[in-house]
Amino acid sequence: MTRWTPRTPLAALVALFSLVTGVTGQSKHENSIVILTGQQPTAPIPTLMEGQAASAGNLELADQLFLRLAGLGPTLLTAGDRGFVPLLARSWTRRDSLTLVFDLDPRARWQDGVPVTARDVVFTFERARNPAIAPRLVALLRHITSVTAEGERRVVFRYSRAYPEQLYDATFHAAPLPAHLLDSMPPEGVARSSFVSQPVGSGPYRLVRNVPGQFVELGANERFFLGKPSITRVILRIASDPDARLNLLLSGQADAMDNVVPPLDNMRRIQADPTLRLVPVPSNTVGFLLFNQKDPGNPSQPHPILSDIRVRRAITLGLDRQLLVRAVFGPYAEVPYGPVSPILWIRHGAPTAERQNLGEARRLLAQAGWSDSDGDGVLDRNGVSLRLGLVLPTTSAIRRQMALLVQEQLRQLGIDIDVQRLEFPVWIERRSGGKFDVDLAATVQDPSPSGLSQGWTCSGGSNAAKYCNPRVDSLIERAVLGLGKPDPRQAWTDVLRQIEADAPAVFLYAPSYVYAVKRRFRNVTISPASPWQLLREWSVAN
Repeated sequence: MTRWTPRTPLAALVALFSLVTGVTGQSKHENSIVILTGQQPTAPIPTLMEGQAASAGNLELADQLFLRLAGLGPTLLTAGDRGFVPLLARSWTRRDSLTLVFDLDPRARWQDGVPVTARDVVFTFERARNPAIAPRLVALLRHITSVTAEGERRVVFRYSRAYPEQLYDATFHAAPLPAHLLDSMPPEGVARSSFVSQPVGSGPYRLVRNVPGQFVELGANERFFLGKPSITRVILRIASDPDARLNLLLSGQADAMDNVVPPLDNMRRIQADPTLRLVPVPSNTVGFLLFNQKDPGNPSQPHPILSDIRVRRAITLGLDRQLLVRAVFGPYAEVPYGPVSPILWIRHGAPTAERQNLGEARRLLAQAGWSDSDGDGVLDRNGVSLRLGLVLPTTSAIRRQMALLVQEQLRQLGIDIDVQRLEFPVWIERRSGGKFDVDLAATVQDPSPSGLSQGWTCSGGSNAAKYCNPRVDSLIERAVLGLGKPDPRQAWTDVLRQIEADAPAVFLYAPSYVYAVKRRFRNVTISPASPWQLLREWSVAN
């Protein structure tokens, strides 16, 4: 049962909502929408969303303010040139296997009225390929050798080699920025400039104001060249507690909610409201137990327990992941094979995740020298009990529920799990510093499988557990480049098989996101890659 919590008292939430409605004039008869979301955007600027700034809050707001050259089509296929739709670029052609040419739409304008030109694209990719500014993007764009202008509206991308995702790399990672406002600043100066709080974009909405911890207000871009949005005002209402978001929605103080999280009774409460509907879509999230194979107290040494693959495999086989998923998500999730979220096309044709096998799990633990010598129900070896800390952030209701179920299942195997719920900043610090045994993580993935390099290669920027197998690095590189296998899915399946064999993590759940939207909105399309990206096409029933 969802209820108000002491952290979000009703009076405070009503007062905050009164502030929002008082300044926006929101009512159900206006062309406006109030969306409840859990993350505060801080720097929604392309090329600045690095490290902790690469948050869902920043990425989703950036998609309203800045338009890409092209967008992913409904298939979400990132390989090849056909699964994309024109945005700032009205068309693209190939000169050869190493050269892509984009022609910009002459109608495209920045929100100050200045035309979008090739100069903007060149300027943006100079920033995106600068390791001092955007190290994450540098790695993702490593195969682009140059971006040049031919006249005002033609941009030429050249690559070091042929590979299937050339068009994706040119269009997805870095939406163009306005060079006429930014190129006179030192490269590092943009992050400290007023542009971060007062951005001028090319997208369907402009930023009106951002009140930290309360709301973000957007207004329709009157000059948007693809057509002024029917919904002219958007309020992104910030409420980090999922119970608070649900109660605001059910009390009629909002029109949409970014993701209805378990327990499943939350779904039933929304379905019982005739003014609301649920919209499930494949998510870009995969949740897993991440094993630290280094000693948290001395990272130069192996972890005293988890460096043994037999223990990691035993934990995997000791969990009934299908039961965990059903208990937490009902029909809205599946157990993944490898670190693959539902939006990744490589999940089609991949093997099925292993089922629970307690006999094999016990055999592996015994082989590794673990037994219950003192009869206390916890395995031990050389006087040391098999106890592991499991860290997770307090902000995730899903992970709180999942952690308790994992703890109970592993207790039956003789493994003692100490669940440690940490405030988000503390959790980030512990995770980034390798100060954990097991991390209950949930990764938000790019639509391309090439993003696996960020978390599962030796030098991956988000590889918190320092998992490193050069063979995996090689397999990922070959899959990205389309080498060795006639069907690219086969190459990616080889990657997943090797990761599963190494057991750096237990891959627990790949959920659908379930959004709630008032029925008065029409033409509702929610994109798995960025949920509110197509808000510009929604309308309000009279």
